[in-house]
Amino acid sequence: MSKGLNVHSEIGALKKVCVHRPGLDLVNMKAEDFERAWIHDAFYLEYAQREHDEFTDLLRGAGAEVVYMEDLLAETFDQVEGSRAEFMSKFVPEAKIENLALRQAVVEKLDSIKDNKEFVLTAMGGLYVRDLEIPHVGGSLAAMDSDELKPDEMVLFPMPASYFSRDPIAVVGKGAMMNRMYWHQRNREVVFYETIMRHHPDYAGAPLWYDHNSDWHIEGGDVLNINATTLAIGISERTQTAAIDQLAKNLFWGTGESEIEQVFAIKIPHGYAYMHLDTVCTQVDYDKFTVYPGIYETLRAYRLTKGDSDGEVCIEEIEGTIQQILEMATGIDHITMIECGAGDPIEASREQWNDGSNTLAVAPGKVCVYERNVVTNDALYKAGVELLVAPSEELSRGRGGPRCMTMPFWREEI
Repeated sequence: MSKGLNVHSEIGALKKVCVHRPGLDLVNMKAEDFERAWIHDAFYLEYAQREHDEFTDLLRGAGAEVVYMEDLLAETFDQVEGSRAEFMSKFVPEAKIENLALRQAVVEKLDSIKDNKEFVLTAMGGLYVRDLEIPHVGGSLAAMDSDELKPDEMVLFPMPASYFSRDPIAVVGKGAMMNRMYWHQRNREVVFYETIMRHHPDYAGAPLWYDHNSDWHIEGGDVLNINATTLAIGISERTQTAAIDQLAKNLFWGTGESEIEQVFAIKIPHGYAYMHLDTVCTQVDYDKFTVYPGIYETLRAYRLTKGDSDGEVCIEEIEGTIQQILEMATGIDHITMIECGAGDPIEASREQWNDGSNTLAVAPGKVCVYERNVVTNDALYKAGVELLVAPSEELSRGRGGPRCMTMPFWREEI
């Protein structure tokens, strides 16, 4: 497989895709810490891993090379001197450990791990007081305060949402966005991918379209590659308008390597069942998209293009339905909208909760879906879409679908 990145669409044949196989990071927290760690249920890890393996086997069977973020980062540390130290210099501040003694103990624990794959998995899996040797320095109030902590007190939070590799990074063309996440607990995820993109021999040198240290948050689930020159981006709870402004400026007026000529910003409702654009709308074929009917009433959209003056971005509001906006963006005369739950409001609501609209195309007209969304899947099948059906009893508990769990690194052109 070619080195580098190449993603100009949502439906071109998937040739290389990056995932994270859930591990200790998914289960290493108490139930009372779910909200603090940003997770929503007590997962059965063995089943979640089994489902994830079956999911990635479907992708391989469709012709995709599956690469694992944890392996890529370990390879980076193995091959590039100084990359692990640079990673730590960014990772530790993002962990936001206020107690200095505890922070030092975490650093020493991670530094003591020689095997780079074990190091990566430990950094993702989290650490408790009982896992650490806390330094006791005379006159240190931080150390004395640490004595009051219980052994099962969480110090380094695990990263349970990291199997959704779509959000911290977004590949656009031959470069990538390093996103600023909405929940600060997830910002550490970006450092893993940024280290890979800056240093791994297969990806170093790829242009980076967005800096995760930006003031404004944006997430990859809101970024859809319509074609080589067009992006669609959701204005959502997780993606701010100011972030889209900055991204557009970077793409239009940056290094000159960007191919993007227009960005369609589509406003969707704020709600947990539709946190990103790709949870309410995904492309499944040249002229077919899934859609959650609940966005019809709240839709607003804008088109951003390059202005005449240096750094200028022109913005126009677009009138029309989601179908008409997608027809404008794709240049296709007629788009078929396949509704989640086959349009039934009860079924649509239920299956939207389990990401019925969140599909992953592995080729035009061939998509991966969750098996539990039977009504939506039947509607896709009747519309002529070939389905790769993935198990989803455990994986769906994280509130993300097949597209959420993948970050394409290479797609064939369409």
